Amino acid sequence: MLEIHRTHRAKILNHSQVERMLDHHGWSASKLWNVANYHSRQVWEDTGEIPGHEDLKSELKSHTTYKGLHSQSSQRVLEELAEAFNSWYGKRKSDDRANPPGYRKKNYYDNDGNRVHEEHPRSTVTWKQNGIRHDTKHNRVRLSKGANHKEHPKAWEYILVEYETRPGVSVENLQQVRAVYNKAKQEWELHLVCKDEIETPDAPGNETAGVDLGICNFAAVSYSTEQADLYPGNRLKQDGYYFPKEIAKCDDSGGSEATRLHAKWSERRTHFFHSLAKHIVKQCIERGVGRINVGELAGVREDENGESKSWGRHGNLDLHGWAFDRFTKILEYKAKVEGIEVVEVSERDTSETCCVCGTEDDSQRVERGLYVCEACDAAFNADVNGAENIRLDLNQSNSESAANLDNDRSIGWLAQPSVYLHDLSHGFSPREQVVDCKP
Repeated sequence: MLEIHRTHRAKILNHSQVERMLDHHGWSASKLWNVANYHSRQVWEDTGEIPGHEDLKSELKSHTTYKGLHSQSSQRVLEELAEAFNSWYGKRKSDDRANPPGYRKKNYYDNDGNRVHEEHPRSTVTWKQNGIRHDTKHNRVRLSKGANHKEHPKAWEYILVEYETRPGVSVENLQQVRAVYNKAKQEWELHLVCKDEIETPDAPGNETAGVDLGICNFAAVSYSTEQADLYPGNRLKQDGYYFPKEIAKCDDSGGSEATRLHAKWSERRTHFFHSLAKHIVKQCIERGVGRINVGELAGVREDENGESKSWGRHGNLDLHGWAFDRFTKILEYKAKVEGIEVVEVSERDTSETCCVCGTEDDSQRVERGLYVCEACDAAFNADVNGAENIRLDLNQSNSESAANLDNDRSIGWLAQPSVYLHDLSHGFSPREQVVDCKP
């Protein structure tokens, strides 16, 4: 049995009755974020260190803004802020456009430039199990109020929300509820996170595939059936250049427009990752793959001395926006559902070693996309070469070795892999089909 979590979007049926209280909690989440943000910046200036979420919880649990939400909801806000600061900390040395998390507020000024008031956006509020009571019979959830929003001792201590999901969805084993404000519709909606257990099927076969993650080509996949696929990362790179520029144009980095752009950017990136993982798993099923080797990239941002690598201004923007670890987790989840094992293997020397004869020479990667081996006079796609070496798991002494392979095997598939491009509407399609569809 495999434990999985599914998120269902739900419409709030009694929106007019609960909107005001959800607004209060959304504003409280923004205020807590701002207070914790200010505290984190002060600690950073004083000590050069960023407080973790446990430090923030200990420091702010007695603050009045902490009591604006249920305790677990407040904890989630602080966890998200700590995650955002850690992300900025990893980018700051190599990306001169990286900024620490902004404040969630929008300032309004009069004609003389004086600030007249500020407005907090409605932040997402998360309730965990201790703050939820679920009525499955009537499709209702009770969401615990923050202490600051209990009008008097005898007032209801919860927000009673009636919801409706799309047809055929059954909400059971509810683990988490997120109230998310939809700016386009100007209303709240619920995201219901449920735990489920499914029976995992047997592996589709005994073959192994290798996945090499990169920047130009986000993924190269090699199969033991002498087939290879390339997935260019153009869509991610385009978004990576477009959205930061648009966000920089906003008057307030924490304002509603900047928040909207950040959310849209995140949604598009998540959609890309899920579409790619789904497509790779589908290809693996068709080719009888029971195991996927993925290059272990834990140290890709650091050199041998643990210092941050510099790949040039644009290279750093690509590299540090490269959420390979997040994609690997998505791929692992989708593969497990189909009975396929995902294993991280060492990437050491996989880009410098010829997958046909085993010759190792870092000068053989003559161009970004071309690998030429002088020893066996072979030329093929460099990323596919890396993926094939990952499939072979060259760094394991008991694994199949490229040097022991038949040098007479076909290498055409290494030079001409299938290329799949991403479309927001249809996911991944062969490049020929995408080009043919263009007017």
